[in-house]
Amino acid sequence: MTLLAFDWGFALEKLVLIAIVITVSLVVAMYATYAERKVAGFMQDRLGPNRAGPFGLLQPLADGLKLFFKEEIIPSNSNKFLFILGPCLAMLTAMMTSAVIPWGGKVELGGRMVDLQVADINIGILYIFGVVSLGVYGMMIGGWASNNKYSLMAALRGASQAISYELAMGLSLIALLMLTGSLSLRTITEQQIQGNWWNIVYQPLGFLLFFICALAECNRAPFDLPEAESELNMGYHQEYSSMKLGFFLFSEYINMFISCTIIATLFLGGYDMPFVDEAKLSGIAALIVGLVALFGKTFILIFIFMWIRWTLPRFRYDQLMNLGWKGLIPLALFNMVITGAIVLFTMKAH
Repeated sequence: MTLLAFDWGFALEKLVLIAIVITVSLVVAMYATYAERKVAGFMQDRLGPNRAGPFGLLQPLADGLKLFFKEEIIPSNSNKFLFILGPCLAMLTAMMTSAVIPWGGKVELGGRMVDLQVADINIGILYIFGVVSLGVYGMMIGGWASNNKYSLMAALRGASQAISYELAMGLSLIALLMLTGSLSLRTITEQQIQGNWWNIVYQPLGFLLFFICALAECNRAPFDLPEAESELNMGYHQEYSSMKLGFFLFSEYINMFISCTIIATLFLGGYDMPFVDEAKLSGIAALIVGLVALFGKTFILIFIFMWIRWTLPRFRYDQLMNLGWKGLIPLALFNMVITGAIVLFTMKAH
């Protein structure tokens, strides 16, 4: 490809889309901290943040500034390079996951058909699993480089937890892939829009398994063993301060946002609005309806994540492992076998 043949418009379009996705992810993560504290306040019959700005809406900004201006402390006996690399890797992998999510249908802007997806690759789900697996390294490197026994124990917990629950998550998706026949998130979304029902109707057990595994992958209660304050002081980021701590905390909320978006895309129709025929709407109207539908489903799932955190107690570590290996993996295998039998029977019937 020569320099003149390069499509600069396409490159600019993707760069703008990447910038928007990163900005939206950061803003949602920032205000998810506010929503978390408000939901906790509601559950515990108290107000939550209400001093910084009207209704406490400036509290996330105050928290961010506080972390930014805190003293930067690096333990003298730590591995300094890896100590800094850990939170950077956690943040990078959290942001990379959103690249294959279709945020809406194609829309015409300035005479160009713009695809609201950074990269529509035909192995989108495999890409997500690959990046999520890399995210564990941020936790492991940060916990090990701190040269603190509690941080190291928490990092080992986090790694073994991620390995255990990624297996069940992958198996639950195999059943979904048997029905859809594609690894592309765009194709899976369009199949749900063109069909009569969302995938949650065909795969209710798969949805439940994927949702539980997503809770564990995001280190959310009752699976927050890597951050068990009562057992390990503060978990794998105990020695961190200032923005390095902020990166770890922010990456968790970005992971929660992206996980909920992926669940909405795979099982809840993505940007499909129920009882609305987007084909009859103009390009911009269909775009707005699709964004409202996707973000509405995502925010409902985020609320459920928070509801679970402030309702259920934390598991013991042996209970966590038992649930993953003796509960979720056999259920995911059962779901896979039943789905395979139904697909085979349906094919023979036709």
